[in-house]
Amino acid sequence: MILLLQYLGLAFSALLPVINPLGSALVLLGIVGPAPNDVFRTLARKITISTVLFLATVELVGATILAFFGISLPVVQLAGGLVLAAMGWGLLNEKNSSATKEPVAADAGEGSLEEKIFYPLTFPVTAGPACIVVTLTLSAHAAREQVHGGVMGTIWAHLGIFAGILAVSLTVLLSYTYAPKITLKISPQTVHGILRVIAFVLLCIGAQIAWNGLDTLLRSVLKPT
Repeated sequence: MILLLQYLGLAFSALLPVINPLGSALVLLGIVGPAPNDVFRTLARKITISTVLFLATVELVGATILAFFGISLPVVQLAGGLVLAAMGWGLLNEKNSSATKEPVAADAGEGSLEEKIFYPLTFPVTAGPACIVVTLTLSAHAAREQVHGGVMGTIWAHLGIFAGILAVSLTVLLSYTYAPKITLKISPQTVHGILRVIAFVLLCIGAQIAWNGLDTLLRSVLKPT
């Protein structure tokens, strides 16, 4: 249970700044445009479900992908941790004018909004490539718990990551449902301040995961024969 809570916090803290629900809500507004509240509620529900399924699939098949390419878990921890730390550093030093995501997918494709639930509204607007890196890193980190807590340790860790995905997706649901109201009441400066705090936490999480991977690699190299 402790592992579940630990990985829930890790997943939530690591995914929240890269998903950036408030910034994504602004992008959603730019794509959807003026629309009734019912439209935003429907889109929010479907995008949230799609995001949960997408990230959960990445988390579940992460170990298989790593095994297929012959990548060890400590290497993923080191590389993924450095990527997370770089993301946190970048967000921490981001200018005020770029506190929200750019609407890179606003012109992607034709058709109704229903046809855009996964692309571009789920990927990459809500959960982009950075989320894939974060989820794979957390999945690899959780797999190492089998060394310390056995199979149940790994199961609890993966359940914690899934709970973290659900928690972050809940913030997406709320942000997208009330996107028109939120963007009117919360100033960009407030959003930027919140993101700075979260970015520092992400930087620390990345540094810790990278150190865990480096520590394992150093122990394997320096282990007496």
